[in-house]
Amino acid sequence: MNPISNFINKIDHHNLWHEHLELSRKEYLKVKGSVDTNLYLVVNGSLRIFVLDGFEENIIRFGYKNNFIAALDSFITEKPSDLFIQAIKKSELKVIKKTTFMDFVESSVENTKIWQIMLGDLIFQQMERERDILTSSPVERYKRVLARSPQLFQEIPNKYIASYLRMAPESLSRIKKS
Repeated sequence: MNPISNFINKIDHHNLWHEHLELSRKEYLKVKGSVDTNLYLVVNGSLRIFVLDGFEENIIRFGYKNNFIAALDSFITEKPSDLFIQAIKKSELKVIKKTTFMDFVESSVENTKIWQIMLGDLIFQQMERERDILTSSPVERYKRVLARSPQLFQEIPNKYIASYLRMAPESLSRIKKS
């Protein structure tokens, strides 16, 4: 069993989830200007994290089955964030409060190591993505995301993937066909 699955099982075993949420398609979990210090586990469905630049939505991350998702800036700083989190399709989430989660993380060396691995992976993924957006062609971005996250293409509609890859949906369609 991988460390994150083990982590989730431990949280389940200790019954640390604060609540279960169900979101309808297009329902918001978080909106710009709000504080959200919860961490969410996606049980079913899919969500997107995005910011608005004028009227343009720029997708930063996705969450789908067995992924943790959070407004990480707000989670860390406990301040309002410009991020939106919205369900792409009907979604079920487990919610754990930051205080409960951090107490759990600090309760053992193993838990702390897993949390550090999770944060390290997140930072690495974000750095890879930034580098791809700045230096790679659309085709290269597509190939890298496909190699990194093949499940993304099964869970997320193309129009959102195109936004994430910073290209028009038609461009993504052309790239996928070639």
